[in-house]
Amino acid sequence: MNGAESLLETLGHNGIEVCFANPGTSEMHFVAALDRQPHVRGVLGLFEGVVTGAADGYSRMLDKPAATLLHLGPGAANGLSSLHNALRARTSMVNIIGDHAGYHRSLDAPLTSDIEGALRPFSDWVRTSPSANSIAKDAADAIGYSLSGQISSLILPADTAWNNADQYTQPPNAVVPSSVSIKPVDVDAAAARLRDSGPRTAILLGGRALRTSQLEAAARIAAATGATLLAETFAARTERGAGRPTVTKIPYPVEPSVELLQNFDALIFVDAKPPVAFFAYPDKPSVLTAPGTTFFTLSPIGADSLQALEDLDEAVGAGSAGNHLADAVGSSRGRSSLLAELAPAPVPSGTITSAKLAAWLSGAIPENAIVLDESITTGWDFYAQTAQSQPHDYLGGTGGSIGWALPVGAGAAISSPDRKVIVLESDGSGMYNPQSLWTYAREQLDIVVLIFANRKYQILRNEMSNVGVADFGPKAESLLDIGNPAIDWVSLSHGMGVPATRVETIEELDRDFRAGLAESGPRLIEVLV
Repeated sequence: MNGAESLLETLGHNGIEVCFANPGTSEMHFVAALDRQPHVRGVLGLFEGVVTGAADGYSRMLDKPAATLLHLGPGAANGLSSLHNALRARTSMVNIIGDHAGYHRSLDAPLTSDIEGALRPFSDWVRTSPSANSIAKDAADAIGYSLSGQISSLILPADTAWNNADQYTQPPNAVVPSSVSIKPVDVDAAAARLRDSGPRTAILLGGRALRTSQLEAAARIAAATGATLLAETFAARTERGAGRPTVTKIPYPVEPSVELLQNFDALIFVDAKPPVAFFAYPDKPSVLTAPGTTFFTLSPIGADSLQALEDLDEAVGAGSAGNHLADAVGSSRGRSSLLAELAPAPVPSGTITSAKLAAWLSGAIPENAIVLDESITTGWDFYAQTAQSQPHDYLGGTGGSIGWALPVGAGAAISSPDRKVIVLESDGSGMYNPQSLWTYAREQLDIVVLIFANRKYQILRNEMSNVGVADFGPKAESLLDIGNPAIDWVSLSHGMGVPATRVETIEELDRDFRAGLAESGPRLIEVLV
């Protein structure tokens, strides 16, 4: 058995079922070994950003890692944008990056680079495996770290892959590092704050604290204390919709965020960090909370947020009527404030506008769908409008690197083949990873993509105003316009093997969207806005 075979056997033994790949010469022994490892499925992406983005989407849905296979430093560099988002999403991922054979590196061949140096800012754990006999143990270590919600990057020199692993006997078990603990003193401090001043306190939820079980525990606490539930602006995955507790998402723009947060003298963090502005702006604050706001960390990032919330639930009065969600929402008034009811907006008609899209979407999302939203300026109202839609998972941007939704959608669909995936994408950001569509077609993924085509970088036009540039000329204008030439998403999609249509009215959009829901496999709709 060679090193690559022992590596793959270790991946399969420890529950890695999918490897998203864009391989090259140095990874060929790994590719060949896939045929001898029945537990690991290989999925090809035509660009490394698709590979790392798909692994991100897969992990967000299953809370377990996928593997990626990348070609040396430049190949890994092509995937760093999506890897940055995955790092911010606290995704579990095992990256395998090929490298030159050890004896070849000193020759400074064209693809030689500092792969460890390139990967460290985008990974929680990095190691180069020195030999065929060490690779299985190194892989088990990488998997262990990834299982705790981290990104591991393991560099595989070509001779480590092809040499005989003569000391290998069986795949080692991955060991998950000790998790961050919940401190009783922190629970007591948060409980005391809520008892003293619940209405002036917000519980800020992030990461895995936005799942249904955690939301229900947080809603019980809010019902008992009068606290407000907030969500991080950029949440990896939120379980929401009818029958689930509602939370208020901190807005992206600085001014409404400051206005919201000035209502609170204290924030309790649950798998979340203090909110700050996305960028620095002249004459605007970077820290969004009011001066003097007190912070309480109930559940540090990486800790068991459900256990922390249950402990806090008990500390603020377990057993009281107001501490049980069913009792707290027994009245229709109380229910509407804690649990979302199914109440989509009236269906609009006619030409398409952003406001009409938000209203239409609120009733269009099917039950149990996975929704990925990179609609940017077109979709400012999508999140709020869909709070009372059918129950669904809502995946958002995390690290701010553009073009994430199409590849993350591929991974989400592979992770959950029994669920419909809906990708809400802007025309400009969609062009960062359009190769995702080819993987959609090749794997016949059950995805409906809506491309909102305003044919300009409207977000950058808005940012010009935000940074204080009131007027700009034709040279600047040319860098904010993507309508000359206009991108033909229908032709592009057809060329990638995905059926596509273009719509100009809400009626046409609803017709084609319903058709996409009724069929299996991928479909794209270009929505002219």
